[in-house]
Formats: sequence, structure tokens, C-alpha cells
Amino acid sequence: MSENQERKRTARERLQQERARDRARDRRRRTLIVAAAVVGVLGLAAVVGLIAANSGKDEGGSAETGPLSAPSGAQGEEQLAIPVGASDAPSTLTVWEDFRCPACAQFENALRDTIHELEKAGEIRVEYHLATLIDGNMGGSGSLRAANAAACAQDAGKFTAYHDVLFVNQPPEPDDAFAQNERLIELADKVRGLDTPAFRSCVEDGKHDSWVRKSNEAFQKGGFRGTPTVQLNGESIFPTKGKEQISVANFKKWVEEANEGKKPGTQRPTAPTGASPGASAS
Repeated sequence: MSENQERKRTARERLQQERARDRARDRRRRTLIVAAAVVGVLGLAAVVGLIAANSGKDEGGSAETGPLSAPSGAQGEEQLAIPVGASDAPSTLTVWEDFRCPACAQFENALRDTIHELEKAGEIRVEYHLATLIDGNMGGSGSLRAANAAACAQDAGKFTAYHDVLFVNQPPEPDDAFAQNERLIELADKVRGLDTPAFRSCVEDGKHDSWVRKSNEAFQKGGFRGTPTVQLNGESIFPTKGKEQISVANFKKWVEEANEGKKPGTQRPTAPTGASPGASAS
């Protein structure tokens, strides 16, 4: 091969490599959308989160695989919502989340206390829906395994506490630590009374895997932009509501406006066995 031909071949290979890198960057941009959410929690001025975009991938197979076992107390269409709070609360906060999603953890860790405060006061009812987008985008099974474990905690009446523990202890996005059942069971120690033989068996057997896949399928079909998707009475409020950015003050204001002239809810369902939270934020 002549020197000139060799140079041309090398140039073509470099061009192909550059194009491959460009395509990879484009896929990454489509997968991750950067969103800024100003969250006024104590001295925290702003939180910049990554919203995991709907990639259309199916990381866990068909939602119909295996028996569909909804967790105790699941409600809504096809029993895909885990409700928290008074059933007659004047406003409903709908939250679609992925336990591996960094923006979901930022949203939860910043707004958690406010959401709990308003829920306990009967001002809002929260409906949690679980998705597994990061598994599809990054690979692994941590989103699925953590969601199944959270559903197992719901069976024990301890969903809220364990849900919070998972987000407080979320590993870095590329780290699929939640794929290990041992880690999920270890975190259950932070919720008083959750680490029982029934919970361990539920986690290890993947009792609610098909339910989680069905929930993720509903998210995919819902046309949502990514996780977290947060709606107050059906209106999107993350990262903005209209022209206002989400913050603790704005969130409280939006709920107050939505509830004007309405009484707080008082009808609370009887929780499954041992519903005391007892969660540690460590």
C-alpha cells in the first residue's frame, strides 16, 4: 500500500471514529436532559438535576412476564399507584420516580419534609408511581430491584420510610448498587421493624417485579418527559409551574392556592402491619 493510500485510510478511520463519538454524544443528550430547579431548603440556593429521559428501551422484558402482584393498598388504574395520605385530601400530588435517578433524589431530599408536612396535615394526598428508566439508559437492574423492594416495604406498611431511605442513600448514577438484594435488605435496617423474613423473601423472590415493569410500561406510554414527573392535581410542577420555578415556598403556595376554601382530608386507610416509620436519614 502506498504512503498516500495509507494516509487516506487513516483519515477515513479517524472520521469514522469521530462520527461514532458524535453519535454517542447525541444519544447521551437525548437520554439525559439537564434541568435546573431552584429549591429553597435552608441555605440551599439551587439544585441542578438530571432528568432521565424516556429512551424507549425495555430493560426488563415484557410487563406481562410472570404473575402481576400489586403491593398491598396499591390503587388507581391497574393498581399502579402507591397512595400516601388522606384519601379525601383536597389536592393530589402525583410523583413518577426512579430510585436510581439523581434528579429524583434531589427533588425528594429537598422537598421531602414539606411534602410530609402537607400530607400529614391532610392538605395533599401523594400517589407514587415507580419507573425503571435508568436501568434502560445506563444498564443494570438497580431501578427494578429497588422498586420491588419499595413495593415489599409497602406490603409491610413502611413504604414512605423506606422510600425516603433509598433516596437518602442513593448511589452515584453509574453505580448499580441497588441491583444487589443484600444492599436493599441492609438499608431496611434503617426502618424500624422492616427487616423481617417476609420482607427478605419478598425482595429476594422479586415478588413485585412484574408489577414494577407494568408501572414502567405505563410511564413509557404516558408520554412524560422524564423522571421525576411531578404533578399537582394533574398539572406539571417540576421543574416549573408556568413561569415559576419549584421551591419550598412556591410549592406551599401552589398547594394553598389549590386548596383555597377546602377542608383538609381526614380519611386515612388502615395501614398493614406495623406502619411506624422509624427511618434514619443516615
